[in-house]
Amino acid sequence: MARTTQMNLVELMVMKNDIGSVLEFLGKKGNFQFQNQKSDSLKLSDSSRAGEIKNPERDLFVRLQEARSFLSVSDIDSNDISHASRSTEENTSIAEKFLSDVEELKKREYAASEELKRVKESKEEAESFKNLKVPFSELDHLSFLSVKVGKIDPAVFDELAFSVGQRAIIVPLGDDKSKIMAASSKKARFSLDTELKKFGFVPFEIPEDFKGVPDDVLEGLELKFTESQKALDYINEEKHNMAVTHTDLLHSLLASFAISSQIVDVQNNLESTSLVYRITGWIPSSDCHSMMKDMDKLTEGRIAIRVYNPLEVPSVINGTEQVPVRLKHGKLVGAFERMIFSYGSPVYGAIDPTPFVALFFTLLFGIMFGDAGQGFIFLLLGLLMNFKIVKVGGWNKFAPIFMAIGTSSMIMGLLTGEFFGNEEVLKPVSMALTGLFGEPHAPILHLMPDGSEHSIKTMFGFFGVTVGVGFIINSVGLIINIINNLLMHKVSKALFGKNGLSGAVFFWYVVVMVIRIVLTGHSIDLADGIVIGITLFLTMFSEPIHRIIEGEKPVFENGLFAAIIEAIVELLETLISYMSNSISFIRVGAFGLAHAVLGFIIATLSEMAGPAYLGVMLVGNAIVVVLEGMIVAIQVIRLQYYEFFSKFFNETGREFKPFSFDYK
Repeated sequence: MARTTQMNLVELMVMKNDIGSVLEFLGKKGNFQFQNQKSDSLKLSDSSRAGEIKNPERDLFVRLQEARSFLSVSDIDSNDISHASRSTEENTSIAEKFLSDVEELKKREYAASEELKRVKESKEEAESFKNLKVPFSELDHLSFLSVKVGKIDPAVFDELAFSVGQRAIIVPLGDDKSKIMAASSKKARFSLDTELKKFGFVPFEIPEDFKGVPDDVLEGLELKFTESQKALDYINEEKHNMAVTHTDLLHSLLASFAISSQIVDVQNNLESTSLVYRITGWIPSSDCHSMMKDMDKLTEGRIAIRVYNPLEVPSVINGTEQVPVRLKHGKLVGAFERMIFSYGSPVYGAIDPTPFVALFFTLLFGIMFGDAGQGFIFLLLGLLMNFKIVKVGGWNKFAPIFMAIGTSSMIMGLLTGEFFGNEEVLKPVSMALTGLFGEPHAPILHLMPDGSEHSIKTMFGFFGVTVGVGFIINSVGLIINIINNLLMHKVSKALFGKNGLSGAVFFWYVVVMVIRIVLTGHSIDLADGIVIGITLFLTMFSEPIHRIIEGEKPVFENGLFAAIIEAIVELLETLISYMSNSISFIRVGAFGLAHAVLGFIIATLSEMAGPAYLGVMLVGNAIVVVLEGMIVAIQVIRLQYYEFFSKFFNETGREFKPFSFDYK
């Protein structure tokens, strides 16, 4: 049986000039876990230390992200930035120049936007009063707009416009700029008067009875609005061009500074002197030699390396540290790893249960969801996800699972003759296959009850098969538990207890005895009673037996009476758990039967729908694939967790989480 990956603890002494290169190497390899990873994470998240630890690389990364957002440039598509390298001084210079250009453009855009906003407000307020039949002199009472119309020396026009800045708008009313209109808010009215007098502004004498807003004023505001809009459009076009021409550069800089910022974060939390950094961490033994050789070459020999076996590490020996657990599989079995770690990590050195989980999950799902057509949908979806034709968030890594359950469902569907609930499509195939071994018939396995004695026997036989599958799964869990305890030198736990050898022998013997009685009619005899009695006794009193083997005293820790009560409770728990663990697998047969009935109902309703046959068939099967597929998956996971994992997951290990670069 496969065990968890063997690990080594590595201690590195790295020169200050090489620390960046070494950390970049480790991050890109992605198979080195810092020994004090948890404490490092705590330090990095400690708000009180956040201000103390300087990270200019992260500051540049944040500014580049802000520039990316301002330019509306798409973010890096993949979280994988291993292709990039940490930033250099040249990258920093390029980034600073780029950010300076973006900042200058941002200021110009802001100024142009504010100018357009002020001109638009002035224009809209003037237009709202253009048909108002009141004396022009009363326009001074407007809530926002204060308008001055007059003449000025054209030579000082630009200087006046610059002097008033954002406090007012100066609009030429003629081609030679000798006549102007000045508009400001009420708050800036007196400041505007001061500036106008300074530049020799001479107001026009407007008759007191002149009503409305002069056309020249409206035309001037309209022209100013058009010019301001053009100026902003030009800046937006410049912004778009900058985004198009600098996208690749920006993505490259973001990736480089993302890596560098994470290197600095780690570096800031390493033990160090003024010249040397100390790094300790776990690494798979299979990669240890090649990685140490590569690092020695990378640093040109300026690195000291020590490698330890787990049993040479004091913190592991005294139990204060767990060796991280890594599971190594191919693509198919590896897709089921998260199902293991979502329940808990196996203990280092124990049996790796992933291959069994992959097999049992695939088998149970196929039995419960047997339909060749619907299974093909899962298979097709898995293939599309595998080749990245369909992207479903972070689910693409589970593509092998979809392909596995799709294949098993198709095989079960072939046995039951179901193709999207229709039993006629696969009939020729069933006839051909069964004809090879005797009289042709279809389907190969008839699950649909029709009231006949044969169908009832077939149905109960199917339930018996599913309970048999449950027996195998429970037995594998017991065997894994026994082997794990022997590997951990916990002999008493391996031999005694509900999930130890004594409990397993009781379970297996009772099952064999029941089968013998059913098949031969042989009754229970004395030998049966002796075997069952001894195994139950060893199971009931496993704790006192363990204390005797380990030499612990007193044997009955809480007294004889308490030990007897505990033994009775253990007996009841053993009997109930083994019975429930076995009966629980009847649900596999029930779901398989229910799926067949549901397919039959959909096929029948489709035929009754007449012209709407195809629509009813599509909708019905879509509901089954989505909803029943989810329900079956949940039930299979439940069976794995409560019936299989509960046999050997007595303690939880520490998952191997190597240092690698993420783009965040």
